[in-house]
Amino acid sequence: MTSPNPPAVAKPGLAQRFSGERVTLALAAPVLAILLSIAICSVLLATSGKNPFDAWNVMITYATKSDGQVNIINRTTTYYLAAAAAAFGFRMNLFNIGVEGQYKVAALFAAFVGGQLDLPAFIQIPLLLITAMLIGGLYASVAGLLKVYRGVSEVISTIMLNSIATAIVGVLLVPGVFAPKVSASSNSIGTKPISESSRFFSFQTDGGKIWGFLLVAVVVGVVFQFVLTRTRFGFDLRATGRSESAATASGVNVKKMVVVSMVVSGAIAGLIGLPELLQNSYYFGQTFQPGLGFLGISIALLGRNSPIGIAFAALLFAFLDAAGSVLPLPLNGEFPFEIVDVMKGTIVICVVVAYELVRRYGLVRQQRRVGAELAAQAAAAAENKEVSA
Repeated sequence: MTSPNPPAVAKPGLAQRFSGERVTLALAAPVLAILLSIAICSVLLATSGKNPFDAWNVMITYATKSDGQVNIINRTTTYYLAAAAAAFGFRMNLFNIGVEGQYKVAALFAAFVGGQLDLPAFIQIPLLLITAMLIGGLYASVAGLLKVYRGVSEVISTIMLNSIATAIVGVLLVPGVFAPKVSASSNSIGTKPISESSRFFSFQTDGGKIWGFLLVAVVVGVVFQFVLTRTRFGFDLRATGRSESAATASGVNVKKMVVVSMVVSGAIAGLIGLPELLQNSYYFGQTFQPGLGFLGISIALLGRNSPIGIAFAALLFAFLDAAGSVLPLPLNGEFPFEIVDVMKGTIVICVVVAYELVRRYGLVRQQRRVGAELAAQAAAAAENKEVSA
């Protein structure tokens, strides 16, 4: 008489252990990259005759002060928006290198509208947000259309559009067009200061004002995550990013996805300059926050293009910039500020290496786990066969 096969019983805690292993592997790469960067920068500081431990102590001390924390949070808001704009394109396998030009053009038009209109705040502020997102999306759509209809690489087109954006700003930012002089005693050229109703609210703390635009950045992150993981569009986005041929076979309109993704990426980029415009400078000038687009690309890479990951990466880069700004002060030892740029650069380089090492390690672990499971199934089958015999 043959006995039935016993029901398979799942090992308790297996899913939890697997999830914990995935989380550990996900955290291992950025942590390893940061540690390697700290080690490299410490060697450089020691080589230049500076005590690296004193430099880290200065930066950590700054971050523990209330005014330093406020500065870090405000920078994080801007950095997060910059990274989210780049990350959205990356999830589609589109390299939107034009974030730099998109946010500058968008901020210029938003500053102009904010200086010309003085509507009630509940109308004025949403109008400026829509204006910036609309201009950023329209400008980014040029690269998407060129890729779809002419086969132009978005990397090349967006880099060229950055240069064109600089020219557009230069043409419009002159007296008599978008920009009268800021003041009679100043040689700098900028738009008319935005109206009082255009100014975004802030939270008053002991360390200063925390920009209320932080809430907008949170909303962007939540919507980003929701769209990616809970909508058909997000599924199509990820599917197209992984394999255009497979997405086409499943009925996805790849050309439409390319254009829409570039527009959305550009729309998010349009928000990058608004925290500075609506909460600090209140006008767009010739020196308006350069370099945020390229910084956002680095942060997106460090955060693995995940809304949660880029939040931590933006916080790290904001800490490095804010705390690093006090290093050159005589009271703090006159450390070279360039060490911060070296650290950010080495983090980006090291994270590429670290992610590859962790990926290979995870692949080996997965192969061993699958091999062990197959061996266990084979042994169980052989045992059942002997019992049946």
